[in-house]
Amino acid sequence: MNAGHAQASRKTPGSGKAARQKAIFLIIAIAPSLLGYFLFTLYPNVMSVYYSLLQWDGLTDAKFVGLDNYAYLIKDHFVLRALVHNVVYIVAVPALTVLISLLLAYLLNNKSYKENAFYKIVYFFTNVLSTVVVALLWSFIFDGSFGLLNGFLELFGLNMNDFYWLGDTRTAIWALVIPMVWGGVGLYVVIFINAMGAIPKSLYEAAHLEGARPMEILFGITIPLIRNVIRVCVVFVVLGTLKGFEIIMILTNGGPEGSTDVVGLYMFNLAFGKEAHSYGYASAIGMFLFVILVGAKLIIDKVYPEKDVEF
Repeated sequence: MNAGHAQASRKTPGSGKAARQKAIFLIIAIAPSLLGYFLFTLYPNVMSVYYSLLQWDGLTDAKFVGLDNYAYLIKDHFVLRALVHNVVYIVAVPALTVLISLLLAYLLNNKSYKENAFYKIVYFFTNVLSTVVVALLWSFIFDGSFGLLNGFLELFGLNMNDFYWLGDTRTAIWALVIPMVWGGVGLYVVIFINAMGAIPKSLYEAAHLEGARPMEILFGITIPLIRNVIRVCVVFVVLGTLKGFEIIMILTNGGPEGSTDVVGLYMFNLAFGKEAHSYGYASAIGMFLFVILVGAKLIIDKVYPEKDVEF
């Protein structure tokens, strides 16, 4: 052993105590989070897998049925119908939410409106409201007798004859898209404004000197430089739309005639609804939804991969 190696391997006084203090600090700092994760995330998910193998109403004795719930799920046409509605929502809601948010953020970031601060508050205001309030607000707007939408259309000579937008199978699913987008735009406007604000002004000044038009600047500079932020937002909106069903439950509860039902709402009603208490089968649908969410994330990663962006 040479002298340098021996010096490097020699412990300095107090190094052992410092290592112990560091380990204790890390345990104290991480343990609550890990405990919470195991108790409220990992354990319930593992138990859901077990419950999905049972015939159980959540109250009486459970009966182990193996994969019977999954076999029934494959043949359940209500699940397929709900899944089709999910596809409609995850195509329409993320596309409209991200596009509208990008447009508003671009205008607020590049136009020197004196009311910019006011507009930011107005757009973000929808995210302060609870889902229940948003749903009730839009239930009044869509109402056939005194709703604002029918009143607005009458200004243009369109008499809807008390048409209730949430009560018709042709319009209910599309009417629900509007409050979903309206309730999510504000948050993403703020995120995109902050992302656009981090782009060096010199890039825009050079583009203006070369005579670039606003659309060329938007698609040539702004969007490419914030593409990773857009990607994260798309992931959030898609996964949130797949999982979410609160607005649908409050406004239509899947009706009329199941035309707005989604997988999450169908699962909820099976487990906690007034008519059915199939907790085991609902858990199997929950596992099915989990697979869909993971698949959606993998598809997004494949279609829209993360790339390094340098300013």
